[in-house]
Amino acid sequence: MDVIERIEKLRLERQWTKYRLAEEAMLTYSTLSAVYLRGTPPKLEILEMLCNAFGITLAQFFAGEDDERILSKDEEKLLALFRALPKNKKQAVLDLLEKD
Repeated sequence: MDVIERIEKLRLERQWTKYRLAEEAMLTYSTLSAVYLRGTPPKLEILEMLCNAFGITLAQFFAGEDDERILSKDEEKLLALFRALPKNKKQAVLDLLEKD
């Protein structure tokens, strides 16, 4: 698996710009740009920050698509929309769903 391609795929799924990804991952834009320009896998620390931004674990990152559970089209759409939300809106959705 190409790590940079996987990062790019996850970024595009969320319809994020590279700037937004850097912001969500709490990285500087120049740090993220260096990852793309070098074309080599980022250090583990940076990869963990990117995974946190994507809302996935390192295991899920490396599992890739082959190990993902099958979702309905509605579930895929809901997940894609949720992933594209900023952190505060994600929390608002979770709070709404968790209310009885």
